[in-house]
Amino acid sequence: MFENLQTRFQTIFRNLTGRGRLDEKAIKDALREVRLAFLEADVNYKATKDFCDRIEKRALGVEILRSLTPAQQVIKIVKEEMVELLGGTGEKLVFSPGGEMRIMLVGLQGSGKTTTAAKLAKRLKAEGRKPLLCAGDIYRPAAIQQLEVVGAQVGVPVFQMGTEDIEPLDIANYGTIKARKEGYDTIILDTAGRLHIDEEMMEEVQEVKEGWNPTPHFMVIDSMVGQDAVNQAQHFNEGLAITGTILTKLDSDTRGGAAISVRYVTGRPIYFAGMGEKLDDLDYFYPDRMASRILGMGDVLTLIEKAQQTIDEEEAQRLQEKLLKQTFTLSDFLNQIRQVNKMGGLGSLMQMLPGMGGLDTLKKATLSEDEMKTTEAIILSMTVAERENPNQINSSRKRRIARGSGTNMQKVNRLLKQFVQTKEMMGMMAGGGALGGKGKKIGGKKPKMSKKMMKKMMKMKSMLPDDIGM
Repeated sequence: MFENLQTRFQTIFRNLTGRGRLDEKAIKDALREVRLAFLEADVNYKATKDFCDRIEKRALGVEILRSLTPAQQVIKIVKEEMVELLGGTGEKLVFSPGGEMRIMLVGLQGSGKTTTAAKLAKRLKAEGRKPLLCAGDIYRPAAIQQLEVVGAQVGVPVFQMGTEDIEPLDIANYGTIKARKEGYDTIILDTAGRLHIDEEMMEEVQEVKEGWNPTPHFMVIDSMVGQDAVNQAQHFNEGLAITGTILTKLDSDTRGGAAISVRYVTGRPIYFAGMGEKLDDLDYFYPDRMASRILGMGDVLTLIEKAQQTIDEEEAQRLQEKLLKQTFTLSDFLNQIRQVNKMGGLGSLMQMLPGMGGLDTLKKATLSEDEMKTTEAIILSMTVAERENPNQINSSRKRRIARGSGTNMQKVNRLLKQFVQTKEMMGMMAGGGALGGKGKKIGGKKPKMSKKMMKKMMKMKSMLPDDIGM
């Protein structure tokens, strides 16, 4: 969602580092571009002004270190102020050993509360908690059914009392009794939403807060609503003194202003961020990592964490050995595509690599669900021998594979070409010879990269931004 901001910041940084020295005019010109980039991204005006004022004060002061060029120091200041704007150190849930935790989710209808409740339950379950979901939306029968469906998907039970002659506070209290009897240590209450903020809604959630005493109570905010997210957060914070916020749909194609503005306007931290539609797409919000992504500096720590959660260490070692011995097969290729898509897709992963987020060539890198099915169908339509040795796939075999997979020969040829290029590039990287380096010898021979592949990789390298000293 931060592609436009990433592109703008990379241009600003490139212009700064392209100068031998910086003067007051150059810094103010850069800040004017920062201001425009923020306003285009729907960042709150006051947050934008305060952010730029703090950078200007520091950049024109005495903070220029002799160990860095002035441009690198200004970029360092921009990153530090961005981290501060997003919340500084960040927050995590703190559990008392053996203690009970009550979590209430509030927000407008359509903000993603119900799905977020299930995502949060799954994450806490993975951290060793035993959560129970409570259906507190008594106005929409479909909301209870939805919570039961997503609860079953994450393996967490749902407590509900229907919608007739019942109050949300009673549901919360009876749910707590059930939790204590059955050994659940975390109760997550999904409350009702409205199409807009009204007094009846605020009175209802205030009553639950005072009578049930949840700690914490989060507001769930849809990142796609832009400036209205700030108004919602302000209103809920004034009425409930919310503990913090959970941002949803941060993976969407939106301007991203809500993520930057909410923390500044409410003074409350962002605890979690929903980064996709899957029920495991809920991450803790790290201001430093998010700042790096917004500024186009990547988010390598999150990338490593995703890899550790998804990739089996023994499988990774086996793959490396196969690459070194040049025995990488189409079956391995399919497994790797599945692994990458489990981690959010290639496009999502590239966003976490420094300098990669704004490259237009990578925006189409993520395989869609249909493309994944097509790729899988083509490979599974091959015999085991063909997957192990694709060189034997001639025209007649391609026609048979196309018929078996319900595709055509063009798609089969395209897949085989992608496989060859992937194998070649991964073999070079495994051998230490990417981008023309001194590769290790494989089977007594140095790995070679085709001229076409070398040209592609050099083109990608040339598109990366200049070193920004981070």
